[in-house]
Amino acid sequence: MSEKTHITWHPHTVTRRRGCVVWFTGLSGSGKSTIANAVDSLLVEQQLPSFLLDGDNVRHGLNASPAMLKEVHGEAFAQRFGLGFQAEDREENIRRISAVAELFCSAGLITLTAFVSPYRRDRQLARNHVEGQGSQGDFVEVLIDTPLEICEQRDPKGLYKKARAGEIRGFTGIDDPYERPDSPELVLKTDGQSITDLASEVLQYLRDHGKVDRNTASI
Repeated sequence: MSEKTHITWHPHTVTRRRGCVVWFTGLSGSGKSTIANAVDSLLVEQQLPSFLLDGDNVRHGLNASPAMLKEVHGEAFAQRFGLGFQAEDREENIRRISAVAELFCSAGLITLTAFVSPYRRDRQLARNHVEGQGSQGDFVEVLIDTPLEICEQRDPKGLYKKARAGEIRGFTGIDDPYERPDSPELVLKTDGQSITDLASEVLQYLRDHGKVDRNTASI
């Protein structure tokens, strides 16, 4: 008997207004988390339901590394379920994130995600999952278009320096590719614009496309 026969989808009888998933993507150090946090703050100020998923909260729990899981769950469990940064681990990282983001979206939250998510296929699968459960437009891809040289200058965690020194392998932008979105809903350039202005641009997009009530206060 196949596994599929043991799993039954139970439809929910409660109808809610869906939220949406705002998917920030870009190089490490591009400003994804900073801008997403600013958007989250604006939404909270307007008493709009939102939640931010980023590496700091996801990689310490849901998508923890084998090293983090080993102490509590043991070696076998850690190797099976822990996620590193190889291509297949990154794919699973994004799959789990998109599944959680869709659940939050279905609960009516404006769900912000801030991850490098370097591969087009993974981002497309995330879009397919979110929109497949709802409708087209529920997934808003936002490219933080910051040049590699600027990201390297910022290097807030010292990761580029380590990658250039060969201490980190498979680092996006150095020895692993970043595949730019073909047609994101928004492209934000961080040069010459304040974080507040960029966050306001995202909120205006959501307002213009019916994801945020037009009667909410302007920023």
